Amino acid sequence: MTEVPGSGGRDGRTHTRYTPGTPCWVSLMVHDMAATQVFYEEFFGWEFQPGPTRLGPYVRALLDGHEVAGIGRLPADRHLPVAWTPYFASRDVDLTAETVRLCGGTIGVGPLDAGDAGRLALGSDPSGAVFGIWQARAHLGTGVTGRPGTPVWNELFTFDTASAAKFYETLFAYEETPRDAETPRAPAGPGDPAGPGDPAGPGDPAGPGRATLRLDGHPVAGIRGMDRAAPRDRGPHWLTYFEVPDTDRAVEHLTALGGHVLTAPEDTPHGRTATATDPEGARFALIRHPS
Repeated sequence: MTEVPGSGGRDGRTHTRYTPGTPCWVSLMVHDMAATQVFYEEFFGWEFQPGPTRLGPYVRALLDGHEVAGIGRLPADRHLPVAWTPYFASRDVDLTAETVRLCGGTIGVGPLDAGDAGRLALGSDPSGAVFGIWQARAHLGTGVTGRPGTPVWNELFTFDTASAAKFYETLFAYEETPRDAETPRAPAGPGDPAGPGDPAGPGDPAGPGRATLRLDGHPVAGIRGMDRAAPRDRGPHWLTYFEVPDTDRAVEHLTALGGHVLTAPEDTPHGRTATATDPEGARFALIRHPS
């Protein structure tokens, strides 16, 4: 990844190119785009501009002029979950999609072109966790990270951490580090070793099985084991963490805007975290990293 240090505003970094395998974008599909935009505009201070419409209405969220996330409308005839989905950078989305299939995953959308922005595919790993693949052209991905209102980490919740780690290692040539071997440091932007700490996520930091996925020695994503007794709507899934200036105040603000708190703010070795949903039910996490 190529980056321009220090040009992303307070505590942020701007990015111009993502290393293949790095989470490079997050996108949310919802039923009511207008209401969702109002919520995130009030909550994160995002502004919006039109994006590619190959798959239907779509907008990109901007923070101080930098693209940070996307929001699209779910097709009315498809019963799909409202969820934040991370996209991983690829040099060749067709080849990556074929590897997904060969490794037991599924490709549900694409590969297809999104205008001149790039080429994408949307799929799921063998456990059913949904993720995207992005081959950049004009649109490189999230333009600034490591500051309030930006995605700073993605973590996979799954029943079998070893099998999940093997799948993603094969797909993106990750190096996998067990939780008990090292406490990683997550990047302010993917691949940045000087970034804030790896958010362990809400709950017991010891967890029922943890791993960190790395590229060139730098952490890019996490895996956490989950209880098989979890509700069906809480099956294997990716969870995106967004930086906030104050986790407790953010939770209060979110509730006032119609969101819901799933886990109350708590201190972890990597920052103060909470998990929540927006008014349509999309789950995400909040983290305030230590100063």
